[in-house]
Amino acid sequence: MTRDGYVARWQGREYQASPDGDDVRLYQPGPGEGFTEVRPGRYVRVVPVAEVDDLAYVRTTCTWQGQPFIVLGEHDGWLRVEYTGGRWPVAQAMGLEVFDFGVYQGWAPAAEVTDLHEQRV
Repeated sequence: MTRDGYVARWQGREYQASPDGDDVRLYQPGPGEGFTEVRPGRYVRVVPVAEVDDLAYVRTTCTWQGQPFIVLGEHDGWLRVEYTGGRWPVAQAMGLEVFDFGVYQGWAPAAEVTDLHEQRV
């Protein structure tokens, strides 16, 4: 599983999280004490940021065809990736889509991706 987003450690467990001013929203896939269902398979609990032991942004990085990427998501053996090398000719040669100015994304076969690891930003 690849991750791209905030994580928080609260009471010895790590949760997907979303900072919100002086609070942090913690998310989990099932019910729990103090958690409210926001949609099927997604429960939230709001806690004061002071109660959170650690809050960090985690992103998954990888190498594809010798170039650096961030992994944004995955689906059926493919990874949605964003090129971080900043070189337009390389992005163009790889057939990446121009997502925004200077932002190039594409779908990479998971089997071709190497050096997959998480970074705390």
